[in-house]
Amino acid sequence: MIHLEDVDPENWRSGLTVSEAQNAYVSNSDRILARAWAYRDHRSKVFVIYNEDTPVGMVLYYDWEEGKAYDLSQLFIDHRYQGNGYGREASKQILQMMKADGKYDRVVLCYIEGNDSAKQMYESLGFRLTGEADGNEIIMELFL
Repeated sequence: MIHLEDVDPENWRSGLTVSEAQNAYVSNSDRILARAWAYRDHRSKVFVIYNEDTPVGMVLYYDWEEGKAYDLSQLFIDHRYQGNGYGREASKQILQMMKADGKYDRVVLCYIEGNDSAKQMYESLGFRLTGEADGNEIIMELFL
């Protein structure tokens, strides 16, 4: 069963990594934690994704006040656990948290051009392309 736990002194060094081929698309756990710290004044929330008692990934979101939206900034599943639906389930749980929080009714995210599996997963959750990009980052949005 997939569940999310706040990052804490016990789990922040869980040894999660992406494959070398994915380094161009996804941040590692150290960069996610650094970004969470950088956006702490924007209510950043970072979680370790667990399957039962096993850490399998991380996810980060924060408030994007300027865009009046949540920014689903980072999500990754460790290379050893991919292809099991963990990213999709974790995303559903994060979206439920955002909906319950109720500050915004929109979620934005970016995926790197060429990361077709991320695009397909986000589309399956209801995200749609905005037609905008920031360099090689393609912007998607979902209305809650």
